[in-house]
Parts: sequence; C-alpha cells; structure tokens
Amino acid sequence: MKYGLKIHPAGALDFVSLGALVHRLDPGIVPFRKATECHIHVSGGEFNVAANLADCFRLRTGIVSAMVDYPIGDLIAERVRALGVMPFYKHFRHDGVHGPNMATVYSDRGHGVRAPVVFYNRCHEAAAQLKPGDFPWPDIFAGGVRWFHSGGIFAALSPTTAEVIIEGMEAAKAAGAVVSFDLNYRAKLWNISGGHDRAVAVLQRIVRHVDVLVGNEEDLQLGLGVSGPETAAKSKLDPSAFLAMIGQVVAKFPQIKIVATTLREVHSTTRHSWGAVAWVNGQTCVSSTCELDVLDRVGGGDGYAAGFFYGLLTGESPEDAVKLGWAHGALLTTFPGDTTMATVEQVRAFAQGGSARIQR
Repeated sequence: MKYGLKIHPAGALDFVSLGALVHRLDPGIVPFRKATECHIHVSGGEFNVAANLADCFRLRTGIVSAMVDYPIGDLIAERVRALGVMPFYKHFRHDGVHGPNMATVYSDRGHGVRAPVVFYNRCHEAAAQLKPGDFPWPDIFAGGVRWFHSGGIFAALSPTTAEVIIEGMEAAKAAGAVVSFDLNYRAKLWNISGGHDRAVAVLQRIVRHVDVLVGNEEDLQLGLGVSGPETAAKSKLDPSAFLAMIGQVVAKFPQIKIVATTLREVHSTTRHSWGAVAWVNGQTCVSSTCELDVLDRVGGGDGYAAGFFYGLLTGESPEDAVKLGWAHGALLTTFPGDTTMATVEQVRAFAQGGSARIQR
C-alpha cells in the first residue's frame, strides 16, 4: 500500500473530476474597464486537473458537470473534447433569456506592480442547480476509476453541490477509487452562500471522505477551522507554517494520508518565486525553488495538483511526485489560459533540472 493509499493499477478511467465548467474572459494586461477584446479560456478548478492529466500526462480522464444546451455550452463542450476529457453531463435547456447559464469568470492578467483582478458572473449557474441523484455513479465507475477529485469552488456554489460531492465520493469509495479534494477557499463565493461558518461546516463534512487533501495554510485555517502559527514574518516559501498544521489536520481527519500545497512568493504580478511541499503518510517532501516570469498565473495550483497526482498514479517516489507537480505548475504559468500546453517530456526535463536553453 504505497503512500498509505491503495491505488488500483488499472481502470477504464485513471481520473474523474466533479465540478463546474466555466469560461474565463481574459483581456490580457488591459483592465476590463478599458478592454476592447478578450480571449476565452475554458476552465474550472476541478476540470483543470482532469484536462492537464489528459492533455499533458496522457491519462484517461473524465469530468462530471452541468452542461447548458446553447452556444456557450457548445463552445465549452468542444474544448473539453479537444483536451481529451470524457464528459458526463447533466444537461440543462437555456430559456433564451434568463438561463440557466454556464458561469463566466472575468480575469485580467495585471502587470508588474498592478495585480490581476478577478470577478464573476455566476447568476443562474447550471452547476449550482446540480443535486444528488443527477448522475448515474455506478455507470460512471462501471469500468473502474482509479482516482476521484473535487474541490471547494464547486462546494461553495449552493446548498446542494456539497451533497453531490459527498454522494460522488461515497460512490468512488465503493468503487475502490482514491478520493482527493482541493479546499480552494474563495471568500467571494462563500460570502454569498452562507459565509465562513457554513464553509467550515460544509468542508469538514466533505473532508471526512477524503484520502488526499490539497490546500495551503490559509485554506486549512479558513476552510477547515484549523488554527495555525503566526506567519506574517515568515517567507511564503517557508513550509514550516503549513507543516506545523498537519498534526491538527490528521488528528481531525485521521483517514487523510496526503496533504499538499504550492509555495509562492509574489514579488510582482510577473515575477514570482515558486515551490511546493507535500506531507505523504508521515514523510515531508519539499521541492526546490525557482523564479517564474509569469505570463498568466491562473491555474498554476491546478497544474501542481495534476503533476503531483500523476506522480502518485504512476508510482513515483513522493519526492519525485512533488517535483513533477512543481515543474508542471511552473510551466503552466508560462502559457495563456487555465490549462496546460506542456508535454510530459518537458515537465520531466524541468523537474530533473532542465533549463530554458533553446531546443533544436
């Protein structure tokens, strides 16, 4: 039982995510109030991990989500197919005026000393209407699924989405899959769905079903109510605050075998120091640190999760799994959009100490 987990060696799908699909409008370095054009990126915290594992790491992955039958839904569905992710949708019909809708995320990139700005339009979002009973879990897992994943963004959308997560996790456990969850605490979302107290209550219920937890010290404090040491004077690259909280996490949730996060020191919007850390069944693994020239920071954490999960699914050592996640997350910030454009060969080369010298 490697890493304290029982990971099946094979299955019809290596990885399945449950979460909301969204489209992100990106005007680049121009703030929205001055924008004249936008790029469209298909995204979703949970989906990004499945897309990265399929497109970069060549695993067989799926996404369980809501889909609205109108042109924006068609655009998103096309991109899901292009990235090689198998869809399992609950379909909704758009009424032509009010929805339901596929959510929109607005996010400029900022530049230098000007930070990126993110805001949402999730009004009448189809994914928020998902409820237990909407998905045929035995059919989804029928051929075998090795890993099941969801996250705190989807949990925050409505009172019913957390119940769908728990339903999916229970079905995944019954099918023998490893279960992971990214806390991804977003105050803007929780503030409109019950506030901080509800967030802690909901996330604690979910995490009782989880084997592998992703989240930084702020996620652990705000999302799970775990107390942490004073971190203001510490470098963001120092993992000690995160590691000091692991004992409390495992005491509250003893079934958890792995807790992982990224380490990021933001010097400017376009210049970050980047690292990663994981606690794997009692073993601590910390990556090297590298300096990033950031093109688009959105999705870097999902990039780390994908590379780290890939390492675990393919039997790498815990140290090498962290390196793969760290390398992939770093590379992802050099591409536009929320999902990867890297190859697994590039990730492995960077993880092993590769450089930015031209490849001929």
